[in-house]
Amino acid sequence: MGASLESGAQIKTVKRKNTRRLAQLGLLTALSLIAGYIELLIPVPIGIPGVKLGLANLMIVWALYALGPLEALTVNGMRILLSGFLFGNLSMILYSLAGASFSFVCMYLAKRSGAFGMTGVSIIGGVTHNLGQLLTAMVVLETKSLVYYGPVLVVAGLLTGFLIGIIAGEVWKRVPLKS
Repeated sequence: MGASLESGAQIKTVKRKNTRRLAQLGLLTALSLIAGYIELLIPVPIGIPGVKLGLANLMIVWALYALGPLEALTVNGMRILLSGFLFGNLSMILYSLAGASFSFVCMYLAKRSGAFGMTGVSIIGGVTHNLGQLLTAMVVLETKSLVYYGPVLVVAGLLTGFLIGIIAGEVWKRVPLKS
């Protein structure tokens, strides 16, 4: 009898943890979706298509550190699909998935290496997101001439990645949830 009570308590603890994790993922997905929508409303006067602030990446970087790679990837994927269907189109989803996939792999590897802090990981994410989208555009449009956008996109990724990394670090200090 005692073993079954203990087992029941363990099951309740696991269910509570799973419920909490699911709620966190839902909240982060909603926050990243809102940040992505706000980003659509803020014009970036650079004159190059696709340059954005990367506000939604704040939640992805935080989730990568606080919850783990699978959870961060889930939030990232859900945000892209939802924002694409709500505010964009299939083309937007394609470019977002390409940039997000490439940047996520690079951020995960950078974090895992231990050679980079949160800001460095965010910078890597910003730069590689832009490069992933640029490479996708070059393939889709079948032109190499887009490579001239590269330097501007790298600088934009460096700047926005740095800012998002600093903000993510400040959020981490205030909400130090660990996986």
